[in-house]
Parts: sequence; structure tokens; C-alpha cells
Amino acid sequence: MPNSTKIIDVLLVEDDPGDVLMTREAFEDNKLRNRLSVVSDGVSALQFLRKEGEHADAPTPDLVLLDLNLPKMDGREVLQALKADANLRSIPVVVLTTSEAEEDVVRSYSLHANAYVTKPVDFDRFIEVVRQIDEFFVEVVRLPGR
Repeated sequence: MPNSTKIIDVLLVEDDPGDVLMTREAFEDNKLRNRLSVVSDGVSALQFLRKEGEHADAPTPDLVLLDLNLPKMDGREVLQALKADANLRSIPVVVLTTSEAEEDVVRSYSLHANAYVTKPVDFDRFIEVVRQIDEFFVEVVRLPGR
């Protein structure tokens, strides 16, 4: 288990309440101290990232966990907009999705995703995957401004 005192802000962009709950539980089960913010659609994700409207006081995330299949604006469009924005493009994005389609993997990387992870169906495996993502981005990687 990570023993770092470093805390990062994580934005989860996920419309499935079950997956949001599993991610929250993964943070709790792994005793991850990172701050988790959640939005449920692509439009809200960009508003959060740009600190617009109700998200004016939102923290700038150090990491985005992004589902691809979202209402209003899908994850591919969010990723494209985020990486095209000079103020946001340095934020690492992990695509965390149920899609195993090669075309989604290729497109996500072509849009400059930092990683592509297929969500495990098994709860214990999901918990482990979230722990590994967290450990990598908190313990291994040096994030901008950290």
C-alpha cells in the first residue's frame, strides 16, 4: 500500500452510479487519501475542468479518470477538447471504460490519452485496478506542479 503523504485531486467522469460507487469504495478500501470529485456527463466534465458555472470553485484535478460512453458529450469529445486546451492539456487522462474495442483504444491514444484501462467486471479486480492507477500516478509519476 502506498505510504506517501502526497494527496492529489482526481476527477472521475462517469455516468454509471454503480461504477461511481465502486470507485469511491476502491478509494476507501485502499485507504487512498486523494480527493475524488465526480461529474456524470461530458459537458459537466469540461465545465468542471474550466471552472465554469457551478464548478467555479472546483479544484484543478491532477488526474482525470474518463469513461468513454457519456451523455451529452462522449468521453472521446471530452478528451479531444481537454487536450486541445492549452490550460488543460497537461492533466493526465486515464480512459477507464468497459469498451475493449481496438478502435476505442487507438482513438483514445490518438487523442492523447495517457492510459487506457478496461474496467474489470469483478469487484475485487476493479478495486485492484483503481489502486494500481492511484499508486502509479501518486507514487511513480511526477505530475505537473507537484
